[in-house]
Amino acid sequence: MTAAGLVAAVLFLAVAAYTCAGGTDYGAGFWDLTAGGAERGRRPRWLIDHAMAPVWEVNNVWLIFVLVIMWTGFPVFFQAVFSSMWLPLALAAIGIVLRGAGFALRKPTRRIAGRRLYGAVFAVSSLLTPFFLGAAAGGIASGRVAPGTEPSAHAWSNPTSVLFGLLAVVGTAMLGAVFLAADAVRYEAPDLHSYFRRRALAALGAFALLGAVTLIVTHEDAPYLWHGLTHGAGLVFVIVAVLATAVTAWLLLRTSGAWSRPAAVVLMASAVIAWGMAQRPYLIPGKLTVAEAAGAPSTLHWLIVVTLVAAVLVFPAVAFLYRLDTRGELEPLTDTDLRRGGPGPEGGG
Repeated sequence: MTAAGLVAAVLFLAVAAYTCAGGTDYGAGFWDLTAGGAERGRRPRWLIDHAMAPVWEVNNVWLIFVLVIMWTGFPVFFQAVFSSMWLPLALAAIGIVLRGAGFALRKPTRRIAGRRLYGAVFAVSSLLTPFFLGAAAGGIASGRVAPGTEPSAHAWSNPTSVLFGLLAVVGTAMLGAVFLAADAVRYEAPDLHSYFRRRALAALGAFALLGAVTLIVTHEDAPYLWHGLTHGAGLVFVIVAVLATAVTAWLLLRTSGAWSRPAAVVLMASAVIAWGMAQRPYLIPGKLTVAEAAGAPSTLHWLIVVTLVAAVLVFPAVAFLYRLDTRGELEPLTDTDLRRGGPGPEGGG
């Protein structure tokens, strides 16, 4: 594998990592938005706040890693994407900022009106940000951008982009519900486990349906992508994603739901990697290959060195943080805390 090919592989792995880590946070925001009024949604929102608090900032490390690799490793690709689709990417960036501000400020705010305002900003941004990021990815996957392409709504409002955006929203909602259901088990809140498990199953079914529709639509709208997803390595990862969907559903139907989180992560990561494999050797199908988009060889070599350093110093620390969080050792939450968040257990949805 060439240096450019290796860096491109790292780029897609970083995208997959952000999809899974950041996507879980976006999904939690989705369920915050749909939890209902102040009384009905108080317990789910209380769990969401406690589950997200220890790790929501560190999850954006993956996004920074993606942008650094794009900018330094593939400057032509970076310029083509950010010039032709500046609007959805700008809206996504604004959403990331507003979402973080809303989440950080709503908890310490004492006035009810202020908490509702910050909560609405957090929840709505959690819905719109993954949609615009997914729509931009759809524009890339369908080959609607290229060096010199003028900004146009057609680059990100086409059928493939819209479906990618919806897949991003539903996929993150599924991840968020799966992780929150597991958190509810750890915190001995069976009513919230049932609440989020039902939503995880519904989102999983919607994701599978949208995935099938997307595959059908790409046959005409993005033929190169469709061919890559139905042949070779792309097809292998599509099959892995399908199997992971079935395994995740089976695990969610079990009483404990153990191992549902790793299965859901495998599902989302496989979907992203399938996209990357499907459009080889292109970064933009039919328009820009990995070799054509690559920066100077010395830059690529240094990126590989930086990646190796991160693999030794940064990634283990992030993995350790996730382990502490999933084991509940960063911010303990008791059933008494959950009861303080609402008038009592809520069994219905």
